[in-house]
Amino acid sequence: MTHTSARRPWYRPMVARHPDEPHRASTPLELFFDLCFVVAVAQAAAQLHHDVAEDHIGHAVPSYLMVFFAIWWAWMNFTWFASAYDTDDDVYRITTLVQVTGALVLAAGVPRAFADADFSVITYGYVLMRLAMVVQWLRVAHTDVHPGRRAVGRRYAIGITLVQVGWVLRLVLQDGVLPDAALVPGFVLLVLAELAVPIWAERVAETTWHPEHIAERYGLFTIIVLGESILAASVAVQSALDEDAELGGLLRVAGPGIVIVFGMWWLYFDRPASRLLTSMRVALFWGYGHYLIFASAAAAGAGLAVAVDYETHKAHLGGVAVGYAVAVPVAVYLFSVWLLHVRPHQRGLIVVAYPAAAVLALLAPLTPEPVPVTAAVVAALVATTVVAAHRGDERLAPSLST
Repeated sequence: MTHTSARRPWYRPMVARHPDEPHRASTPLELFFDLCFVVAVAQAAAQLHHDVAEDHIGHAVPSYLMVFFAIWWAWMNFTWFASAYDTDDDVYRITTLVQVTGALVLAAGVPRAFADADFSVITYGYVLMRLAMVVQWLRVAHTDVHPGRRAVGRRYAIGITLVQVGWVLRLVLQDGVLPDAALVPGFVLLVLAELAVPIWAERVAETTWHPEHIAERYGLFTIIVLGESILAASVAVQSALDEDAELGGLLRVAGPGIVIVFGMWWLYFDRPASRLLTSMRVALFWGYGHYLIFASAAAAGAGLAVAVDYETHKAHLGGVAVGYAVAVPVAVYLFSVWLLHVRPHQRGLIVVAYPAAAVLALLAPLTPEPVPVTAAVVAALVATTVVAAHRGDERLAPSLST
C-alpha cells in the first residue's frame, strides 16, 4: 500500500500491505522501537552478569530466560504486525509509543525481578505492551477489507486479552495464594498460551507479512543486541582499567571477545534470510527460534563481562565456570544459527561445521585459556564458511533451489 497523502492522517483503515511491495524498509518508528527495547535487553544482560559473577547461576539463568521472553515476545509481535499493517497514522504511532512505554516500564522492573523474584513491575509493563497490541488488532478486525483477516484480527485480540488476564491472575495469586512451586509451571503454561495465539489466529487467514522486511527487522535487532554485548564488555574493561587492573589479563578477554562478537555477526549475516521465509509454518519456526539467537547474543556480552571480573578478582566463581559463562551462550548462538539458517537450506561441509564448532566451544572452558579458545573456534567457523562459499561447497537444498 502506497501512502500518497502529503500530510499524515490521524486515522486510516487498517488495510493489509502487499507482501511483494518493493523497497520495503524499516521505518524510523520501528528503529526507535528497537532502540527503546534494547534498554530492557541491556538491563537483563547486566543483571545476568552481576548474578553469574556472584555465583548465583541457579537463580540467574531462569530469571534471565523469563525476563528475556517478555522482551522478545512483545518485540516480535509488533514486528510481524507492523510488517502487515503499518498504516503510519497518528493513532498507530501513539499506540506504538504506548508499547515503547511498556518496554521502559519492563526495563525498570528487571533489577527487582533478579534481586527479589518480584515480577510485578515487569508484568505491568508487559501487559501494557500487549494490550496496546490488542488495540491494533481490533482496528484490523474493524477496518480490514478482507473478511478472513478481520477474523484473524478478532482472534488475535481475544487470544492476547485472555492470556493477559492469566498474567495478571498469576501476579495476584503469587502473594500467599499460589505455592512457590507453582509459579514456574504457571509461567511456562502462560508462555505456551502466548505462543499458541498466532498459530490459532492465522488458521483463519494468513496476515500479509513481507519476507524481506521481516528479515531486515530481525537482522537489525540482532545487530543492536550484539552491539549491546560489545558495550557491556567494554564498560567492564573500562572499569577494570580505572582500578589499575593488570593489562595482560584484560587483553586476554578484550581481544578474543571482539573476535567472538565480530564472528557472531558474520555468521548471522553470511546469507540472506528473506529467501528462507517461504511459508507461514517456516516463518513461525524461524521467528520463534530467534528467541535463542537474541537471548544468547545478549548473554555472550554478560559472559565476557564476567570474564573481565574474573581477571580483576571480582568474580566469586572458578575459572571453568567463567569459561562456561562465555562458551554456553556462544554455543547456543552457533547452534541456533545452524538450526534456522543453515541446516534446512544448505548442504556440504558447512552443515557439519556449525554443530562441531558448538561442541568445541563447550569444551573450551576445560582449557587453560577458555575465552581465546572460544574465539579461535568462532574464527575457524567463519573461515570455514568463507572457504566453502568461495569453493562452491555451499549448495541450496532442493526446496529452495527449485
